[in-house]
Amino acid sequence: MSEEIKPNVEQASTEDAKLTAEEIASGEAKAPSVDMDKDYQAAQQLSVGKGAKASQDATAPEYQMAESEEKKTEAKSTGDPADYKAMADEIGSK
Repeated sequence: MSEEIKPNVEQASTEDAKLTAEEIASGEAKAPSVDMDKDYQAAQQLSVGKGAKASQDATAPEYQMAESEEKKTEAKSTGDPADYKAMADEIGSK
């Protein structure tokens, strides 16, 4: 099922689109046609199997990142600045 595209010069949003629509209307250029059935079949091939793997490969991270280790620290609420400094030193040293 092939459909011919008929552009409307009045609806063209850019100068290039307007020129192309005028060329098609005057017969200088051939109007593009869209085959919906072929496009649908091509889309179905990409939606499973090889297409899924290709999609995964394309979006895979380029470098492997090491998982960070989760640390639990608990600040004592003493109000002493030395305690805060000791906690910061402990985190910074690891």
